[in-house]
Amino acid sequence: MQVVFTLPFATAVAASVAAVAAAVAAVRVRGSTAVPAAWWAVAACLLLAVDGGSRAFGGPPDPAAAARMRLFVAAVAVCPAMSLLGAKRPQHGVWQLIVAALAVVIAMPALSAWLVRPGSLPDMHLLGRGFLVVLAAVGWMNFLATRNGLAATLITAGQLAVMRPFLPGVTTDTALPQDGIDCVAAGLIAAGALLAWGADALRISGTSNTRRRPGTLAAVIDRPFLALRETLGAAWTLRIAERFDTVAAARGWPCRLSFQGAAIGGDPTDTSWHRDALRAFKALMHRFVDDGWLRRHGWEQVES
Repeated sequence: MQVVFTLPFATAVAASVAAVAAAVAAVRVRGSTAVPAAWWAVAACLLLAVDGGSRAFGGPPDPAAAARMRLFVAAVAVCPAMSLLGAKRPQHGVWQLIVAALAVVIAMPALSAWLVRPGSLPDMHLLGRGFLVVLAAVGWMNFLATRNGLAATLITAGQLAVMRPFLPGVTTDTALPQDGIDCVAAGLIAAGALLAWGADALRISGTSNTRRRPGTLAAVIDRPFLALRETLGAAWTLRIAERFDTVAAARGWPCRLSFQGAAIGGDPTDTSWHRDALRAFKALMHRFVDDGWLRRHGWEQVES
């Protein structure tokens, strides 16, 4: 079969690249509660690839079928961000059922058009259209202040372009087809996924380690804490910092944890409280990661 390099074909290729990058990310974040979010991202990219591939090799699509497929893609595309919002043990597994239910609710107009009104375009309410924008914005803001901020911006821009037929103020029948926009959207998503993958590989390789002096309490805490910030985003990172600071204040430890890492005060020769602080920090981290994840991010090497 002769391959014709059309815009839908390019969309399918870019979405496939993004899916591979997301699958690699799922392996890299193993041991953390971010794994389900990575697999949701794989599913969304594969759906977009199937959408592009069907238009590349199947000829001109039926507008109703194309609109339904696009809504399915949009429904799954918001699942990674939602998955991260519930990424705390032990409920992170059950939370995926809620994420799946959300995807079904968003895709309900497409299911209704398919089963009840065959041949008609999905009719999405304005509130549902606005909800798509809110969910995309939540995922973007969660990573905006991290080192993955640029990657998150590219991916969110691509998501919104993919969702364009179902955004507020857009009429579905006039928004399809959108081969050019889809190609750009898939390219943005692939670029963001590869950028995030590269940043993660750089961080794990040790070339972007904390600048703290090795062996200090700040170094012990910062490396896994900042790695978790890049993995789960700001929401849970700030929650860990809040809980740690509450314990530190109650026990009189001269240290605080912020979005940028640990700040250690007091007498530098007084290390009597360090072991308890590390134990408390590790207990908080265990709500999101296991010991294997901590070891891969330098916990044993620095702690010992």
